[in-house]
Amino acid sequence: MKNNIIPAIRLTLVCLVFFCGVYTLAVWAVAQLAPGQGKGLTITENGKTHHVNVGQAFTSDNYFWSRPSAVDYDAAGSGGSNDGPTNPDHLAEVQARIDTFLVHHPGISKAEIPSDLVTASGSGLDPHISVQAAKVQLKRIARVRNISENTLEQLIEKQTEQPLLGFFGTERINVLKLNLDLDHLK
Repeated sequence: MKNNIIPAIRLTLVCLVFFCGVYTLAVWAVAQLAPGQGKGLTITENGKTHHVNVGQAFTSDNYFWSRPSAVDYDAAGSGGSNDGPTNPDHLAEVQARIDTFLVHHPGISKAEIPSDLVTASGSGLDPHISVQAAKVQLKRIARVRNISENTLEQLIEKQTEQPLLGFFGTERINVLKLNLDLDHLK
């Protein structure tokens, strides 16, 4: 028994020192090389700090709407709804989002609504929408803000992020950055 306990205690102490000390310091050191030094990317606007890589709730008619969140944009509880595509509650929630979208966007058919405007992402914190999701909201924002659609199209083009290395992922737009630029137009 002594032959097993002493090595187990030693291994426990080595693991404790390594994972609580060495590994933690190594992760911290690597984070210092990243933008934001491991604290995330932020934008400070009018004395308010916004986290760029965490979804924000934009539901007002004078802003581009965000992707819905299953966790109400709470980074402490990141996660999706875990409801399958045939779950009646999930289908009812998506239908309610579609109905709300159609009320605020007269003249748009259900088929024209991009899925990222009515379904939550896996993390519930996705800060991006597709270019199509931004363009489908143009008429509403142009009408509410009394801005030309051409100006908004230029803003969308300016804020469009290209796929990583030109082919990993799709074009996307950070909603926070887009809406902050929208506020700067006037």
